[in-house]
Amino acid sequence: MDPLLTLASVTLLSALLVTLGYTMLCWVSPFKRCQRCAGTGHTTTRVLHRPRACRRCDRGLRLRTGRRVFNVFRRLRAEAHR
Repeated sequence: MDPLLTLASVTLLSALLVTLGYTMLCWVSPFKRCQRCAGTGHTTTRVLHRPRACRRCDRGLRLRTGRRVFNVFRRLRAEAHR
């Protein structure tokens, strides 16, 4: 077997496994912790260090990028079939 073909097939297979794994993760757990507030939903102000609601998230969770893309494609498909 050609070494270049083996390398290409291994690379393609690993990329496929990573993509399927991330797809399953987005399906099972569509939300992730917000990085700015570390999942608490609150941040502190710089001057007085008072807690306030995080601007990026409402409750400490954010929608994953893959799930956001999936939702866009689902909406496009639903609008096309109307």
